[in-house]
Amino acid sequence: MPQSGTAIAGNSSALDENVWDVIRCEATQLAEREPTLAPLLRAQLLANTSDADGLAHVLAARLCVVRIEHDDLLSLLCDVLSRHPAILQATEADLIAVRTRDPACTTYLHALLNLKGFHALQTHRIAHALWTEGRKEIAIWLSNLVSLVFGPDIHPAAKIGTSIMLDHGSGIVIGETAVIEDEVSILQNVTLGGTGKESGDRHPKIRHGVMIGAGAKILGNIEVGAFSKVAAGSVVVKAVPAHCTVAGVPAVVVRIHRADEIPAETMDQNI
Repeated sequence: MPQSGTAIAGNSSALDENVWDVIRCEATQLAEREPTLAPLLRAQLLANTSDADGLAHVLAARLCVVRIEHDDLLSLLCDVLSRHPAILQATEADLIAVRTRDPACTTYLHALLNLKGFHALQTHRIAHALWTEGRKEIAIWLSNLVSLVFGPDIHPAAKIGTSIMLDHGSGIVIGETAVIEDEVSILQNVTLGGTGKESGDRHPKIRHGVMIGAGAKILGNIEVGAFSKVAAGSVVVKAVPAHCTVAGVPAVVVRIHRADEIPAETMDQNI
């Protein structure tokens, strides 16, 4: 996973800088421009002693809408982040991914404070760490809270790589045995689901560099090959080769890509 302050391999637009230093600078400038937001920015970012504390405070503030003490939830998030430093490294890669792929995202701070797809993904990383530690009840509770607050329904057992963008986030469903590799972009209302009541390994495997368009459904234990694209509204029930675009219901191959094309980065929605 990428180290703090380094560019992300394969992302030609990534900035060679410390993301959290940039965020603190952005927060300081925003607090000066918008005094109404200054107390929030100081409490959640500027007063914290570490990057992990800042992330935990942002997530806790947004998740604490149920009958549980804010400090208890914050303590849980901080504890997991302190014991799993790779989560923060993945967060940095995700921030760079959103900043460089989403034209509506003009700062890292905007992604950190306002994008619910990003919030859902970072909280999933914490829930997944709890799941792998055998704390399945609290992991499922946290994942359900993510669905209620942010929209995406991500099973805590799902394995998700780094440099991921969940654009908008609304309506995304990711099943228990799904695997998403690095540098993937997923738009709203995407389902990575099963085909029925089967048990065991039953959800899709999304390989490196894939882009999945809005409303696409990928069903069953099938693979979407590296650097491919699933067009918006498609229903995929068979394996997708690498370096191609599939579209339709059911989806079929409609285009073969150049070897250097990375759909997750270009975010080109055209077939």
